[in-house]
Amino acid sequence: MSRTIHETEPSVIAPDQIQSTYDRIVPHIRRTPVVEVDSTDFNLSIGTLTLKLELLQHAGSFKSRGAFNNLLTRKIPVAGVVAASGGNHGAAVAFAAMKLGIPAKIFIPSVASPAKIQQIQSYGADLVVGGALYADALVASEAWVVHSGAMPIHAFDQIETLLGQGTVGLELEQQAPNLGTLLVSVGGGGLISGIASWYAGKVRGGKIKIVGVEPELAPTLTRALEAGHPVDAEAGGIAADSLAPRRVGQLVFPIAQQFVSGTVLVTDETIREAQRTLWKTLRIVAEPGGAAAFAALTSRRYIPQPNERIGVVICGGNTTAVDFGT
Repeated sequence: MSRTIHETEPSVIAPDQIQSTYDRIVPHIRRTPVVEVDSTDFNLSIGTLTLKLELLQHAGSFKSRGAFNNLLTRKIPVAGVVAASGGNHGAAVAFAAMKLGIPAKIFIPSVASPAKIQQIQSYGADLVVGGALYADALVASEAWVVHSGAMPIHAFDQIETLLGQGTVGLELEQQAPNLGTLLVSVGGGGLISGIASWYAGKVRGGKIKIVGVEPELAPTLTRALEAGHPVDAEAGGIAADSLAPRRVGQLVFPIAQQFVSGTVLVTDETIREAQRTLWKTLRIVAEPGGAAAFAALTSRRYIPQPNERIGVVICGGNTTAVDFGT
């Protein structure tokens, strides 16, 4: 059964755990690049921006880090693995399972984009599309676990997943050691909590500000921080296939509560505009969830202080926004 949430599990993940995870998964993942750009290219006046291009990861998002860590550290039953996903986690698990020769069954909701559906199928996983939202896919996957004995891999609320996502922070600190603020898109909270765990446990912990960015129509972490614990939130908008799990994870919330400075909410239209801007200016094809953090800057929802050194994680690129047939 899944080891997703236990009261005895630590609320803080140590950097040496993330380092060990990185050493384990590094043969299977890409060290995604960082690009430094002049903010005036985006009609901003905040100096140099640092973009971590995690959309160039295997399967199109950071999720492959957590997927590989699960498959490389846990005992896999004969029935293989199962995952519920809005799309990216499913693609990552399917990709990792294909590479390691493990059977995989993926449940995704009807809101998943055609690009993500096609991608999961291309990796050879058994795909089931049903229900309106991620929560529906999760219920279906849990029923399959009971029926089949397959091992569940949670999209965010699992220690192995969280450790994998934390390796984004490890890489980024090596590539851009002088950042002052990092903007990170938030869905279930695995990515931001993993990154925050890395920075919080380092000697320079507290010297970098981690800010979560969420769609107004899917404010999972925002609502949780307001309530003091995970609560159901709205789960809609254009990024619903990656940033709308209904509630932030129980395992990741204490980390976010302690080490994330706060959240910024952005509209669907500003996310779309951020996608257009990234494509027009840098030829980066980001999906809505991948562009949300960048939208906080271009929409002026996050206004940096003078000389604030800003980094942004562009976390996913699974979209059919660009048509090369024309």
